[in-house]
Amino acid sequence: MDSTISHLLQQGTVIPAHPLVLNQTLEMNESRQRLLTRYYIASGAGGVAVGVHTTQFEIRNPEINLLDPVLKVVADEIENAGLKRPFIKVAGICGPTAQAIREAELSVKYGYHLGLLSMGGLNDYTEEELIERARVISEIIPVFGFYLQPAVGGRKLSYRFWKAFAEIKNVRAIKIAAFNRYQTLDVVRAVCHSSRVNDIALYTGNDDNIVADLLTPYQFTVNGQLVEKKIVGGLLGHWAVWTTKAVELLNEIKMCIADGYKGVDKLLAKGIQITDMNAALFDTDNAFKGCIAGIHEVLRRQGLIKGTWCLNPEERMSPGQAEELDRVCAMYPWMTDDLFAENILKQAKHENVIE
Repeated sequence: MDSTISHLLQQGTVIPAHPLVLNQTLEMNESRQRLLTRYYIASGAGGVAVGVHTTQFEIRNPEINLLDPVLKVVADEIENAGLKRPFIKVAGICGPTAQAIREAELSVKYGYHLGLLSMGGLNDYTEEELIERARVISEIIPVFGFYLQPAVGGRKLSYRFWKAFAEIKNVRAIKIAAFNRYQTLDVVRAVCHSSRVNDIALYTGNDDNIVADLLTPYQFTVNGQLVEKKIVGGLLGHWAVWTTKAVELLNEIKMCIADGYKGVDKLLAKGIQITDMNAALFDTDNAFKGCIAGIHEVLRRQGLIKGTWCLNPEERMSPGQAEELDRVCAMYPWMTDDLFAENILKQAKHENVIE
């Protein structure tokens, strides 16, 4: 992995989980898919994650077969941007070992830097078998570990698992999206007790606890020495919307930490506001049933995409979710970026790259 990419990953950055953009007939809308990638680049994000939960796992179904096209289109648009700064490309990798190998090889083909390795849907695998699967994938592509919450298809994994996982040489980062403080602690403690504590970057995927995760110093005594580790960035579905504000937030948090946590009370208050926004976005009232559609709805309202269509007909906005989005956007307008999105849309229309 390029040293500039590795450095950015270690320093911590904003990595939105990239949605899949469909038209009404449930085919990929390529021009709008590219527009959304342009929005993330222009927002100042440090990368994107493609083929992940927010991109819809159904893209892998044989009758749909959209994993290859969406990986290709996003990678191509990033290349077209001609960036003079590092930009991390993360590809989601799922399924049994044979499938995961194919997806890792596909990710390498399109120039992705890391594979976000999901453990979801593998309840018949023992933890030892999951570790062996991760070792195999790490020989193909650098691995971004992924603790996915059980509510959306993940499974509980032990401290012992994460300790062994951290020892895999080509594991470069771990996304903690357990939505659970105890399980988050398991991962951080395991990394701190591993021999690779300084080699692995920790990223929050806990959309319910973003600011607190990024502010908290985790400290453990290891072999008589104090070891401290921080969660340095985020790979988040929440950051797929209002992305300019996510970039501002992470910069603000880094400045606060560098200044001895001056003004931390204001950031913690903002963290509660963001969690309130996330409750509406992710449809927590209905056990996350509308989480992908909620992301789509915000992007639709901004004009970046045309509809909230999902491959799974069960993935749709829940009753009352639109009103909740109305509420939080009106209550916290400083956490939205509608004007920025409008300018991106205007520029794309002026360049005739979208209809």
